Amino acid sequence: MSELVTRVTIEEIPSASGGPITVLRFSGDITSASQPAILGTYEGLPDHVKHILLDFSKVEYLNSSGIALVIQMLIAASKHGQTIRTFGLSPHFQKVFTMVGITKYTSLHPDQASACVAFG
Repeated sequence: MSELVTRVTIEEIPSASGGPITVLRFSGDITSASQPAILGTYEGLPDHVKHILLDFSKVEYLNSSGIALVIQMLIAASKHGQTIRTFGLSPHFQKVFTMVGITKYTSLHPDQASACVAFG
């Protein structure tokens, strides 16, 4: 099986309160090779970003090393006072994220609309 390159696109959308939400849309595989894409993109966000939405709906494969990268990003965001919401995970990965404690740092939602509402 050949690994699909991790791609991250950034989009800014308005929240219900009018403030911006920065959306990180992941696609491809998320593995240890994804560090530049995942952490590099996160670290490159402007300092004023406070609400981040993670879109996993186009992720083909996610392994334990990829989950570790996501956890690193979530911990960094927590330290910077940023709020993260997540959507697009398969039921299997919703269960995995819950079991490994990721929900301490982000809430999991079925779709973009419900995740945006969760920002308040």
